[in-house]
Amino acid sequence: MSDFLKKALGTVLTPVFLVVCLGWLCIFHAAQIVARRLGGPRLHRHVVNVLNGFLMGSLVLLGNRPQRIGGVPEVTGRPLIVIANHQSTLDVVGLGWYLRRLLPSFVAKRELGRGIPSVSYNLRHSGAALIDRSDARQSLSEIGKLGVRLKENGGTAVIFPEGTRSRRGGIKPFAPAGVKILLKKAPEALVLPVCIHGTWRLNPFGKFPMGVGERFCWSVLPVIDPAGMTADEVVAKAEAMIRAEYERLGGDPP
Repeated sequence: MSDFLKKALGTVLTPVFLVVCLGWLCIFHAAQIVARRLGGPRLHRHVVNVLNGFLMGSLVLLGNRPQRIGGVPEVTGRPLIVIANHQSTLDVVGLGWYLRRLLPSFVAKRELGRGIPSVSYNLRHSGAALIDRSDARQSLSEIGKLGVRLKENGGTAVIFPEGTRSRRGGIKPFAPAGVKILLKKAPEALVLPVCIHGTWRLNPFGKFPMGVGERFCWSVLPVIDPAGMTADEVVAKAEAMIRAEYERLGGDPP
């Protein structure tokens, strides 16, 4: 399909997709409040999982086809740290949906904690680390608190070591600082690399219109046991695995 046709279809279909997604976000915002007050964190998380499923399913309105590659590891007595590359705001929704039984909590920029129906409420009440990317001390402190919760309560922490989205594909160098803090606070944690490929195509023309007829995936890679490794070595190994998988899936866009 030519770029002209994709842009024309996107211009027609994007408003439909956005209206549907906004509807889900508003409906599930209220549902989250009720679930958390009546059923506590467990019911709240279940409602968020259903929301993520509806948001992922809504991609069919754009003719897009997301998928997960690889199996999700079994839940063990050890917490998990998910390390992933980052290309789109949809990455969080996909990880939340495909890894839902691992109980993921995210490292996210602080701005997302206010003003977005469902998303902001969930981040504020799900144990996420909301970081100010302009304040390294605050960022590491919040990540450290997430690491403590990970050690005490189990579950999964999700971090994007690139620091920001790679908006035109590819993978930026990984910064190890956040992972170091998580491993320091939860040294028994396992590390799960996830390669995200192609989600940048949701916004090939900027914010509007969105991409149509695209394929993209979340590829779950083998777990890394950090025992006997430094945090730098763990991050380097995860980055190498993600880059190799990225190339296997098609590499950078032309």
